[in-house]
Amino acid sequence: MRRTTPIFVSAGLVGALALTGCGQAGQGDATTEDGRTQLTMWTHSAGNPAELEVYERIISDFNDSQDDYEVVQESFPQGAYNDAIVAAAASGDLPCLLDLDGPIMPNWAWAGYLQPLGLPTELTDSLLPTAVGVWDGEIYSAGYWDAALSIFARESVLTENGIRIPTMDEPWTQDEFGEVLATLQDAGYETPLDIGAEDTGEWWPYAYSPFVQSFGGDLIDRDSMLSADGVLNGPEAVAWGEWFAGLFADGYAGNGGTVGNQEFVDDEVALSYTGVWNAPAALESVGDDLLILPPPDLGTGPKIGGGSWQWAISSECNDPEGARAYLEFSFQDEYITEFADKQFVIPATEGAAQASQYFGDDGELRPFVEFSQEYAVLRPETPAYAVISTTFETAAKDIMNGADVQETLDRAVSEIDANIASNDGYGF
Repeated sequence: MRRTTPIFVSAGLVGALALTGCGQAGQGDATTEDGRTQLTMWTHSAGNPAELEVYERIISDFNDSQDDYEVVQESFPQGAYNDAIVAAAASGDLPCLLDLDGPIMPNWAWAGYLQPLGLPTELTDSLLPTAVGVWDGEIYSAGYWDAALSIFARESVLTENGIRIPTMDEPWTQDEFGEVLATLQDAGYETPLDIGAEDTGEWWPYAYSPFVQSFGGDLIDRDSMLSADGVLNGPEAVAWGEWFAGLFADGYAGNGGTVGNQEFVDDEVALSYTGVWNAPAALESVGDDLLILPPPDLGTGPKIGGGSWQWAISSECNDPEGARAYLEFSFQDEYITEFADKQFVIPATEGAAQASQYFGDDGELRPFVEFSQEYAVLRPETPAYAVISTTFETAAKDIMNGADVQETLDRAVSEIDANIASNDGYGF
């Protein structure tokens, strides 16, 4: 099964639509008996013991390293976390430190819930670009990791069927990818490709809008951030929609099955378009036969989604210097490596990657680092993304089920543009 990963939270994206303005004045972090200022910290990590273990280590090390601050953590289940943030913002009770899913950060910054991060430039410059969140020219969030998608395959299956193994220098082209799927179908794989279409929520724009971008379209005009017209319903995006619909019409991909990578593990599909978080199960079942392949080049080069969970300082934090001191402390390579190896996520620094069991130059999961560096595209850094995400999911599902591509994308553009206009352009 695809576990809930630190990449996307659809409930938070929808919940962000409820944001209506700035929070109240600072919440007033408490002072301990020994005179330390308590810094409240919220995470979405309840139910994820591996992640919490690293946070607990960082907090303990930080609290022991100095006498001015004490970080106090509270963890929420991921499904309820964003609603808790929205409620706290409405009542003026935001914590000092909070984590957030990268794509939602511009909405919360625009609403006044966050303040610029203010970390040293040499720190943020050392991170993967997709691990840094920017809004209105300021850095508002930064994360310890990213995640990446790839195509899993068995080397033996490709070799037996005379299929060229793609590389980053020579990925499969659109035509070649179609030929690969047809060959695999003829070889006995009734549905040769699992792309996770049975999943819901943020998976859809995270996984499938990079295909739109590889065709040359996009979710919004990134030069203006004021309209999706011409990019989400232009000829390139329409070509994507026809190609995407064809995957299902031709039986190359299905919209049923179980959420996750199980069909590939069971050898029911030959190719699986999936993420780094599913690599351990694939390695365990397939072993040295596993190939971690780049996505196809559909016209403008391979693309994958970028941007995962990151840390921010709320606008209500009464001691932002203390919050920054904690965050700066927490971005040590040893902690980032520990997150990567326990969570199977891509380290945000090259130093942490090289120290990793899996992501160094000789690590089994090194291709994900390279894919993230070369192919990752952030979801649009605009407060409108909450609406863009759900609108794209609806449109892509309609297209999957046979709806007219042009009409469906035109309708999606109208919904996105209407939302942007009703919010006075979200500051653009």
